Amino acid sequence: MRLLEQRLDNVVYRAGWASSRPQARQFVNHGHVRVNGKKVNIPSYQVRVDQVISVKEQSRKNEFIRSSVETARGRGVPEWLELDPENFSGKVRNLPDREQIKIPIQEQLIVELYSR
Repeated sequence: MRLLEQRLDNVVYRAGWASSRPQARQFVNHGHVRVNGKKVNIPSYQVRVDQVISVKEQSRKNEFIRSSVETARGRGVPEWLELDPENFSGKVRNLPDREQIKIPIQEQLIVELYSR
């Protein structure tokens, strides 16, 4: 679960810059996202602690990103992610624990399915 939460497209979704994970994946693919100031267009990129994720300067005017930020305020930001909404940037404070991942999944059922 931690590896899935660390994906760049998921971090973009959790930051509120996209309204869904597929939309976040598309933003990353199209080069709207920077990691430590460098363009990363691989959605499965594993974000590490203390890396700064930001939206490209020209993309900050994008109407989809702006509307997603407005609707994401009700979703909240996870504890392991620190956001700077004015600069469209965020920093990974620490790796998420299972208690911090609020996805209703029973991992044991997945393990049982694949152990057959």
